[in-house]
This record gives sequence, structure tokens and C-alpha cells, in this order.
Amino acid sequence: MSSFEKKFGKYAIRNLSVVLVICYAIGYLIEIMIPSLLNYLTLNPYAILHGQIWRLVSWVLIPPEESNIFFTLIMLYFYCSIGTTLERTWGTYRYNVYLFGGMLFTIAGSFLLMGYCYFAQPVIPFMGRILTINTPYDYFNLISMLFSTYYINMSIFLGFAATFPDHSVLLMFIIPIKVKWLGVIYGVMLFISFLQGSIYSKFVIAASLMNFIVFFFTSRNMMHLNPKQIRRRQEFKRDVRRGSSGITKHKCAICGRSEVDSPDMQFRFCSKCDGNYEYCEEHLYTHTHVKRQS
Repeated sequence: MSSFEKKFGKYAIRNLSVVLVICYAIGYLIEIMIPSLLNYLTLNPYAILHGQIWRLVSWVLIPPEESNIFFTLIMLYFYCSIGTTLERTWGTYRYNVYLFGGMLFTIAGSFLLMGYCYFAQPVIPFMGRILTINTPYDYFNLISMLFSTYYINMSIFLGFAATFPDHSVLLMFIIPIKVKWLGVIYGVMLFISFLQGSIYSKFVIAASLMNFIVFFFTSRNMMHLNPKQIRRRQEFKRDVRRGSSGITKHKCAICGRSEVDSPDMQFRFCSKCDGNYEYCEEHLYTHTHVKRQS
């Protein structure tokens, strides 16, 4: 992934969890004020193929179902908090890949489900009723309500549990419990839901959690390390690459990063500072200019 990170790392969206929570907030407002509008935002593959391409993005606005506003706010804060922690630990680029990977898998799952409905089972029981594909738009719009960000949030939590297994949270605001046990409980619940659920549920769960499955099998050799150990390992690798001389061409006067630490980072000298002060792209426009006292 490092070669891709060098190319596309600069396009990664910072604070992606905050952006996702803002999308949820917009979705809840739409649900309260204009509930009928949600029918035009869902992940309906049939509608997408017939020109409504905004649904490829707008389905992210469909918030997880929750009737209690108090628990909704707590949920949003919780996912924002653990998502931000994951971004700081994994890095912005890898966290972006993880979340957007889950979204792309979900989109792919919706199209696979549409293909299954058309070619494998044209008459399907849905919520106790027998539906036929006489009106594909309405039919798939009904099914598309199942594709929400609920399992995307679940993948964030499972990723957090795998990365910080010994971190404790307060269950019901009272009982301290390690995140790894909550992860195991949620994993078992999802597995049971997958086995007992309808074909729709199987497609939704498998597609939405595929990013965690990929993450788990590609990062399982790092699971036993805590964040400090991971950081020390990364620093050791940087020191090895740097060599014994430790000489770098560029170094930020604020954070101390060099081209060895961040190969894709851009460094520039500031023309408004008195002296040869060089800054990375993150601090070039945000630093306080150095002025010599006369």
C-alpha cells in the first residue's frame, strides 16, 4: 500500500469521521423535515443504472435507525471519537482506504444483489410478502433501504476493537469492559444475523464488512502490538532507512519531519520569515513568521 500512499496520500480527507457524522446529521434533518426525500437518496442500483448517479454518494446520508435522540447523539459522538483515534493511529490515508473500501464494497454488493434478484430468483419473499419484479424501480428502492451506514459504523468499531483490544469502555455508562470482548460479542451477533437472515441481509452484511475482513487478514501480524509498539516499530524502520549519517535535505522547523519521515510531503522555505526557515506543507501557511528583533 506504500506505493499507492505516495501517489494518492495527499488526496486523503482529514477528519473523515467528522465528515461522516455531519452527513448523518444532515440525514436525520432530512428524515425529520422531508422524509419522502430519503427515497431519492438510497442506494438503488436500478435507479443508478437509469441515470440517478447521485445515489452512489447520497446513500451515505441515510443515517442508522435510532428513535431516541439522546442515544443518537451519544452514538454519533462515540463513532466520531473512535474513528478519529483510528485515523491518528493508522494514518489519514489508511483510514480513508478503510472507510471508502467499505463503501465501495457496499455499492458492489447492492449491484450483485440486483443481479441475483433478476437472474437467480425473480420472485422473492420480502418482509412476509411475495414481490415480483414488475416495477423494478419501486422494488429495488424498497430493498435499497437495507443498505445504510449501519454496518460501516460497525466496521469502524470492529477495526477499533482489533487495534485497541485492551481499551476499556463503560457499558451502560456503568460497567467497565474491554473493547475486545464487545468486538467478540458484536462479531458473534453479526455471524448469527448472517446465518439466520434473508438473502438480502447476507448480501448487506457480507458487502459492508468486507473491508474489515480484508483489514483483519492483511494486518493480523500487527494485532498483538499496542499503538506505542507500532509507533516504535515505524520509527525503527525510518531510522534504518535514514542510515547512520542521519542527514536530510529537508526538515520542517515546526514538527521536525523530513523527506525521510514523509517521502510524499512537500517542503518550502517561507519568504516572509527572517532567515532560512523551511516548513512542511501542513505548517507552511499556518506557522508564525519569524522576525528578527531590531
